[in-house]
Amino acid sequence: MLHVILLLGCAVTIYLACEAFVNAVEWLGVRMKVGPVAVGTILAAVGTALPESVVTFVAVLFGGHSGKDIGVGAALGGPLVVGTLAYAVVGGMLLLRHRTKAGAATVASLAGGPGGPVAVADRGPLDGTDIAGLARDQTWFLSIFVFKVALGLVAFSIKPWLGIVFLLAYGAYAVREMRGTGEQASAEGLEPLTFQKQRPVPTTFAVVAQTLVTLAVIFAASQLFVAQLDWAGPALGLPAVVVALLLSPVATELPEIMNAIIWVRQGKTPLALANISGAMMIQATVPTALGLLFTPWKFDTPLVLAGIATLASVVYLLTLFRRNQATPMRLLRAAGFYVAFAAALIAYLA
Repeated sequence: MLHVILLLGCAVTIYLACEAFVNAVEWLGVRMKVGPVAVGTILAAVGTALPESVVTFVAVLFGGHSGKDIGVGAALGGPLVVGTLAYAVVGGMLLLRHRTKAGAATVASLAGGPGGPVAVADRGPLDGTDIAGLARDQTWFLSIFVFKVALGLVAFSIKPWLGIVFLLAYGAYAVREMRGTGEQASAEGLEPLTFQKQRPVPTTFAVVAQTLVTLAVIFAASQLFVAQLDWAGPALGLPAVVVALLLSPVATELPEIMNAIIWVRQGKTPLALANISGAMMIQATVPTALGLLFTPWKFDTPLVLAGIATLASVVYLLTLFRRNQATPMRLLRAAGFYVAFAAALIAYLA
């Protein structure tokens, strides 16, 4: 019973901490004068991915053989969760929000007030998100991820040094995102900083302090959440590989998913999707670099299945974005690739 209470408590703590984090990171974007999209793709994504990258680093460097397995599993499980469940969560939240608005507009119309159901979709199905930018990010990710999976299937002497190539690839992506189009994040419409609610414009110190404090809380709560899942696996009779590839990545990617929920709820869907794109790029490069540098980087069947499911989901999403056919319902269907992977993994282990 205690483990269940801790699981629920950690989930609530992560959500509340993420609310304060996205509040801080939006002000941080204003302070740093970065592009509005870079707030999601770089600042928020790096912030929420940094703790798990540190954990991966510690695991592969000091965790012995089992730690190396955990590190490689995290490098494959993270992109799988973000590329399937995170997009599905955005789609589900958009459907919920659009239907709520449609219901309110219909009631207002019947009462003789202004508005109507037509007003719900006036910004497009994804709330004015730059679909071309999403397609570009997915193309980057797909190119890197294919290379990443291919390296896990072969062995050669200089393979560890290719980890540096992945770090350089993320550096190039980050520079491009930070430069943006010349547009800068604006303070217009931002909620007051949680640490300084009485000030219309917070101090830089308060912005940085809130960012760091919330990240520390997210990191601690996420690790406690993972620890409870480690208990849940044996308690439910689940093999270690199921916990490593199905449950633990969901916990480590929970901050990105919570960020998406919060931003969609606030009507900032472009930031939510930008955060997911940025998180996918980090997951495709930084943990991979650590894995290549400090582990043999050899994939067994479960890892190959995770790679195939991720690639299938990204190809599906990329097709939607390139054809400008992305809708909330179609994003929600990305969860099907995670379900398919879970079924294939269970069938393989049976």
